[in-house]
Amino acid sequence: MIRAGQDKKQRIVIKLTMKSPKDRSKAMTIATKAAVSGNVSVKFEGEEKDKLVVIGNRVDHTALMKLLRKKVDRHASLEEVKEVEDIPA
Repeated sequence: MIRAGQDKKQRIVIKLTMKSPKDRSKAMTIATKAAVSGNVSVKFEGEEKDKLVVIGNRVDHTALMKLLRKKVDRHASLEEVKEVEDIPA
């Protein structure tokens, strides 16, 4: 598992249940601010756009999950954390 102190690019996938566009915006804001360094990419994927994908350096997935569960969806689930070679454009 990758911790926030390491300078590895990582891809974090979190499944969320969002009831409104405001929740979607709030989730993206939280994910952007969760990065220790400023280099992060945040997007939604999946058929229903219910998976939040965060790609970047030094993103603390534990703190991110805690904030998302508190502010957006208390049933958010961490689906994947893996190291990636390059951040896709």
